[in-house]
Amino acid sequence: MAIAGFEVIGEITGLETIAAGGAIRELARLRKMYGPGRWRKMKGVATIRLANGRVRRAELLGTRPTGSVGKS
Repeated sequence: MAIAGFEVIGEITGLETIAAGGAIRELARLRKMYGPGRWRKMKGVATIRLANGRVRRAELLGTRPTGSVGKS
């Protein structure tokens, strides 16, 4: 999966929730685009390949729904 000049090539480990629910600034946009859910902002570490071919371990941040997602 290529995102912003890099590709995740290893498993994401050490997942940790850093914000949930109303603490997520972009919650309204996420719900509008992808529907309801128990949204969490999470971080973890993975091996990535940069656009220039170098391979590095990096901390990744992202927002995703967890648990069951209701019908919209």
